[in-house]
Amino acid sequence: MTRRIPLPRPGRGAPAARLAEMLRVDHAGEMAAVQIYRGQKRVFEAAGRSGIAADMARMEGEEDVHLKRFEALLTEKQVRPTLMTPVWRLAAYGLGVGTALMGEKAAHACTEAVESVIGEHYADQAEEMTDRDPEMAAQFRQFRDEEMAHHDHAIAEGAHEAPAYPVLSAVIKAGCRAAIKISEKV
Repeated sequence: MTRRIPLPRPGRGAPAARLAEMLRVDHAGEMAAVQIYRGQKRVFEAAGRSGIAADMARMEGEEDVHLKRFEALLTEKQVRPTLMTPVWRLAAYGLGVGTALMGEKAAHACTEAVESVIGEHYADQAEEMTDRDPEMAAQFRQFRDEEMAHHDHAIAEGAHEAPAYPVLSAVIKAGCRAAIKISEKV
């Protein structure tokens, strides 16, 4: 069985270093989510699909609340954002545009794939921080629940009916997992 929760690191400063990794990743993830929804919204607006564009705008706004919280935490804890921010911003916007161009179901499949990885990620972080920082663990649980609401909404809107859903979902999930690992360190 693979352990999703890292073992505690030994040494002085290790808890602060681990928290910095978490905040760097979470900031990058929320910035990327905003960009995905922004790209999807713009495609649907341009296509005159105001209903789905409004849906994407709503989720973009909810992700922006998370982003602002992590921006504040980066400043408060004196943690630098990932150096990959410009790359992730462009890649996420491109993912949003690309999936929207594939259609509404593909846009929802993107949401479902991203949020499933992020939901697991926040759950793992909450578990890891429960004893060390219960307030931060509670924040991670709250964000996990909000992300899972997007996940469930995407499924209800037909995410699994997207063209080539299994491949699309697997590729997006793999990309998210890779971005998490890279953002922890870079």
